Amino acid sequence: MAAVEKRRPAVTPTAHFTDGSRLSVTRAAAMAESEEDFLQQVGVTDMLRAALLKVLEARPEEPISFLAHYFENMGLRSPANGGAGEPPSQLLLQQQRLGRALWHLRLAHHSQRTAFNNNVSVAYECLSASGRKKKPGLDGRTYSELLKRICRDGETPEEVVTPLLRKIQCRDHEAVPLGVFRTGMLTCFVLLEFVARAGALYRLLEDPDLAMADRRMGQAVLDTLEGALQTSDGAAVPARYLEAGSRLGPDSVALAMDRALLARRPNSPMTREEFLEKAAALFIARVKPVG
Repeated sequence: MAAVEKRRPAVTPTAHFTDGSRLSVTRAAAMAESEEDFLQQVGVTDMLRAALLKVLEARPEEPISFLAHYFENMGLRSPANGGAGEPPSQLLLQQQRLGRALWHLRLAHHSQRTAFNNNVSVAYECLSASGRKKKPGLDGRTYSELLKRICRDGETPEEVVTPLLRKIQCRDHEAVPLGVFRTGMLTCFVLLEFVARAGALYRLLEDPDLAMADRRMGQAVLDTLEGALQTSDGAAVPARYLEAGSRLGPDSVALAMDRALLARRPNSPMTREEFLEKAAALFIARVKPVG
C-alpha cells in the first residue's frame, strides 16, 4: 500500500522587526509628518493650492508657462506684504507693484466677468499696499501709470489711446476707489480689442499693392460701425460697445462697400492709422469721463 504523504499546512512567516528597523520606520513617519508641517507653516501648501486654482480659473493654453510666470510674480512682494528685504528705492518698488498688478489683470479675459473682477481686486490691493512712509490707498498717479502701461503693451498707436486716457485718468493725488479702478481697467482692455477688430476690418478694405484702402469704402464701414454703436443698449458699459461692433459681419461690410462704390464721390486713399483713429474715436465718444 502506497504511503500517503501528509501535507503540512503552509505557515505564513511572521515578520520580525529588529529594534533598528522599528526605529527607521518611526523616523520615516516622523520625518514625513514634520515635512508636511513645515510646508504648512511656511505657506507653501496654501500657495500651491492658490496657484492651481488660478490655473483652473484662467485655463491657459500653456499651464506650465503660466505657473512659471505666476511664481515669478509671487516674488515681487513689498515689505508690507511679506517680501524679504528692503527695495533699493521707492521707484523700484513702484515698478514691481505695477508689473505684478498688470500680470494679475491679464490672467483672465475681460469677458470672463467673475474671474476678471477678482483679478482686478487683487491688482488693486497690490497697488494699494502701504509702505513704511505711505498711507494705504491708490492714488491717481499710480492708476494713470497703469492705464498707460496697459495701452502701451497692447501695441496700439499712441495717438489712438491718448484721447481715452484723458477721459478716464485721475489727478495725481486723487484717491481712486475700486469701482473707478475697475471701470478704467475694463475700458482700456475693451478699447484695445475694439481697435484690433477695427484693424481686421481695415485689412478687408486694404489694397495689397498700395497698402491703403479706398476712402469711400473705409468711410462707409466707419458709418456702419457708428450706427451699430448708436443702437447699442449698453450705455456706459464698454463691453457692450465691443459686442455692437462685433455685429459687423461680412454681409454688413459687403453692403457698406457696395453703397460706397455706387456713390459718386471723389476718391482718395485712407491709411490704416487714420482708419483706426476714427474707429477708436467712435468708441471713446461713448465713454463717460471719470468724475
